[in-house]
Amino acid sequence: MSIEIRDTAKNFGDFVALADINLSIPSGGLTALLGPSGGGKSTLLRIIAGLETPDSGTVEIDGVDATNVPAQRRGVGFVFQHYAAFKHMSVAKNVAFGLEIRKQPKDEIAQRVADMLKLVHLSQFADRLPSQLSGGQRQRMALARALAIEPKVLLLDEPFGALDAKVRKELRDWLRRLHDEVHVTTVFVTHDQEEALEVADNIVVINNGRVEQVGTPDDLYDNPANEFVLSFLGPITTLGGAAIRPHDIEVVSPTVPDVVTGEIVRITRIGFEVRVVVQPFDTAGRPVDDQVTVTLTRSEARELGLTAGQRIGLRPREGSLIPAR
Repeated sequence: MSIEIRDTAKNFGDFVALADINLSIPSGGLTALLGPSGGGKSTLLRIIAGLETPDSGTVEIDGVDATNVPAQRRGVGFVFQHYAAFKHMSVAKNVAFGLEIRKQPKDEIAQRVADMLKLVHLSQFADRLPSQLSGGQRQRMALARALAIEPKVLLLDEPFGALDAKVRKELRDWLRRLHDEVHVTTVFVTHDQEEALEVADNIVVINNGRVEQVGTPDDLYDNPANEFVLSFLGPITTLGGAAIRPHDIEVVSPTVPDVVTGEIVRITRIGFEVRVVVQPFDTAGRPVDDQVTVTLTRSEARELGLTAGQRIGLRPREGSLIPAR
């Protein structure tokens, strides 16, 4: 089920939340709305869901104008960051809730709930209360509840934001596998660049109520449309006045022709990475420009035998400079 958003705007008083958004979300894909807090991504998600009404523009779901259709009639499943579980109901009852209010036959409800709990690996917890589950299990329960009604579109608003880093990593791997099984058009909001790059088929970068760029993770990372996308999707540094990713800088001898020479200021090991901060010099040996950050693997750093105070040369790896736009 594709989603078409045309000329959509939304203000809250004097605050412009969205400004003339035009966006096509492909059917069956997993699309991330990525951007900083307050950039407009959650507002856009809520407009797709029918939880907010745009001031102007239209929203089409599967070719049908849904702009003025109530949320409960859009065929949309919505998962919030904090689960929104019914605390007094069992896991099974939570998953069944949307089916029961649609007055489906009891035997069909029971079978659908069993299928959903099996899908999210919670069958053994059907009779527990939400408070008896871990945070990751509660979020899987929320996904099962949203999928139980067989939505045309699944929307997730910062679904893993309240969880610790290890559980977030496990759940986003699980979400990717789940999506590959059910193939429902999925849109999720996140401000976590790694999460978007790892999980999504397509990423929509939103900032200050506007779409900055849309593309695959590789498109956005390798060919950013502007400085905001470049800086938001991964670390950058500057070498010889040009923007470059820290891992795309090669450390060589300072006597090699056509390199930026400098002195190592600091070396920091972070897991398997080693970050080297370098103060560049001009041809007269005077410090110039901002310090350059270089990222190496631990084995590369060991092989080079780098130490603080050492003079080195820096040059971009072939094809790594990010072109000016």
